[in-house]
Amino acid sequence: MGGNNMYNEFMTKEMMANFAGLVASVSIIVQFTKVIVKKQFGDIGVRIYTIIVALILNFIFTDIGTDVQEIALAVINSILVAITSMGGYEIIADPRAEKQKKSEKN
Repeated sequence: MGGNNMYNEFMTKEMMANFAGLVASVSIIVQFTKVIVKKQFGDIGVRIYTIIVALILNFIFTDIGTDVQEIALAVINSILVAITSMGGYEIIADPRAEKQKKSEKN
């Protein structure tokens, strides 16, 4: 069955230009590379790294003009993509939110 069918490709430019595609891509990239970032900069560094990855992918794959409002909206959308990516990982890694909290020493 010839033709350029979206089911024949793993990821397309069109998929990357929407919210779900960006979230999936940011999640994959960050989870694959975060060990390096976390070792150097800790959890805060991973969060900042996630926002940077989201910004880069958003600016590459979406049609953003040069208007200040459009750029500001792209930044806000990138932050939303980053937050969703981090939350998506938490849902998969710890679906019951049963993280062990370290007890504070008196």
